[in-house]
Amino acid sequence: MNTLSSPNVALLLDRLFVEADAVSPLASPAFAALSSEERTRLMRSKEDYRDLYTSLKDFALPVSRATGQLLYILARATQARSIVEFGTSFGLSTLHLAAALRDNGGGRLITSEFEPSKVAIAKANIAAASLSDLVEVREGDALETFKVDLPETIDLLLLDGAKSLYSDVLALVEDRLRPGAVIVADNADYCPDYLEQVGSVANGYFTMGFTDDVELSVRL
Repeated sequence: MNTLSSPNVALLLDRLFVEADAVSPLASPAFAALSSEERTRLMRSKEDYRDLYTSLKDFALPVSRATGQLLYILARATQARSIVEFGTSFGLSTLHLAAALRDNGGGRLITSEFEPSKVAIAKANIAAASLSDLVEVREGDALETFKVDLPETIDLLLLDGAKSLYSDVLALVEDRLRPGAVIVADNADYCPDYLEQVGSVANGYFTMGFTDDVELSVRL
């Protein structure tokens, strides 16, 4: 049995996904009041994105179940020991990645979240899965929290925070991505700069739209 399918982790993830599926972000009056054009503008903005995510602080906004399984598979297949995650939220993707680290024999997952309430929830979920020893949750803006004490080499990078900042976060960690490092970006179409960066072999990446939601790239 692997860690992901162990009863405490599997049951926890199932409950968290069910809870997330049951509550739409449209239940937030602040979010529901926004026009689709304004939501898109906030998703793409490098200045005003906090307004959007603050209005959604009570919602998990997780990766899909399939993407969670993909993260586990990629981390296992690459024998990842060093993982960086942008956008912890309630920790569902974090649990998949930490489970892979456990099954890889250990390692370190650094994840960053700017909403204090989400940090508390994520830490509780990670503890409930008995994975806290593998995970460091940094509270604050990733553009600051990722400036210090990162691993010398990074095996896997997950981008699932404010979409407009994907290219900025990549720039912070790029020189630590080892050849063969995998980058998973959720809803990357909201950050054209990021897609342009990873879309060029000349920049040292090979990329593909893996699903409608996921851009999958490898560092060459």
